[in-house]
Amino acid sequence: MRRTLRLLPRRPAQRGSGLPDVPAGLNCRATRLGNGVHVLSETVAGARSVAVGAWVRQGGALEPPEFLGASHLLEHMVFRGTERRTRQEIALSLESLGGSLNAYTSREHTGYEAHVMAPHLPVAVDVIADLVRSPLLTEEDLEREKEVVSEEIAAVEDTPDDLVFELHGEGMWRGHPYGNSILGTRESVASIAPEDLAALHRCSYVGSNLVVAAAGLVDHDAFCKLAEECFGGIEPGARAPAVPAPPEPQTGTVRVSRDTAQVHIVLGSVTPGHSHADRYALVLLSTALGGGMSSRLFQRVREELALAYAVYSYQSFYTRAGVSGVYAGTRPGWGRAALDAISEVYRRVADEGLAAEELERTREQVKGQIMLSLESPGARLHRLAGFALHEEPFIPLDELPALIDGVSMFDIVRVAGGIFDPDHQYALCLGPAETGNH
Repeated sequence: MRRTLRLLPRRPAQRGSGLPDVPAGLNCRATRLGNGVHVLSETVAGARSVAVGAWVRQGGALEPPEFLGASHLLEHMVFRGTERRTRQEIALSLESLGGSLNAYTSREHTGYEAHVMAPHLPVAVDVIADLVRSPLLTEEDLEREKEVVSEEIAAVEDTPDDLVFELHGEGMWRGHPYGNSILGTRESVASIAPEDLAALHRCSYVGSNLVVAAAGLVDHDAFCKLAEECFGGIEPGARAPAVPAPPEPQTGTVRVSRDTAQVHIVLGSVTPGHSHADRYALVLLSTALGGGMSSRLFQRVREELALAYAVYSYQSFYTRAGVSGVYAGTRPGWGRAALDAISEVYRRVADEGLAAEELERTREQVKGQIMLSLESPGARLHRLAGFALHEEPFIPLDELPALIDGVSMFDIVRVAGGIFDPDHQYALCLGPAETGNH
């Protein structure tokens, strides 16, 4: 007897909360449809195109252990065909207009996005709604798509600088869903049947779980009318469950033997979640540590010691927690030396924080990176949808520099001592066993 997909308990729809608080007078507006769908738009001055998307609160961290990868597989399957379009018609629908159509699955949501010239916005919204509302999910298509996902899993396994992140997350989170592979495993993907995906779609792709947003040359009232026409008939349903609280993270060093040309190192620790006030201090610290050629790790590990070609910091913020870490790739026999060098840099930052001049320089770097990254409608779209997905107040772009400047030296020292202490890190080294003298 095959197993049946059992979804986690759903929360009742919340009618009175959840819309981002958008101050009056901005080019951003938010509306909620009667079935719970959040509709947001941002008019970008000078834009001639529009980026549009729909996000479902369903991702890899919300799956039962025996059906890991179901959310990602469902995201693939919707492109196999809908009640109104074949897979070829889906592929041509926006490309034939010069636009693009894409999708992705994350820990906590699944996104479907398009970028088109402004006159083609109605077509883009209709196509995305078709994908979200009425995928066919046939058994024949599912068997083909399982093979595609199996190749995707194999690609990660054959790419050690991807695989090391998967192994690090699995170990650090100690069985918590944040450490699960979004792709799932070959075994879990193989066990998923069409009725499992249909149940997941029926329970998750509902009004209370949907955010629909557009950024660029867009009029909010007209966009709301489109959203109502295309998404208004979806059942309200119930909200996605909360991700469980993570346990105490794993610390220490683990070495995984693999016949690779390099030793791949990921060192990281758990941070507070997306809405936490320390997020800005963490971004500044991560940037100072490994956010470019001027960063401490680049200068120490690559320029001074020549232990690595690639060394950089990374951060991800989820609802209940986050992760901040460093990646480095070095030659076999030099892994221990590279890890010691990274720990040395971490120790100094944890003990001393940042010097005043370095903090000021990093502030300017981060502010510039944020503003430059948000010049495209696509980047504005992701930012806009994020406020609704995380149920956070809208922050105007003009206020972001003040939030970054508001991070004090006391904040830096406090956060650095708690997060970047080498004794609090979990390190995973993937590659040949250490045989050198370094």
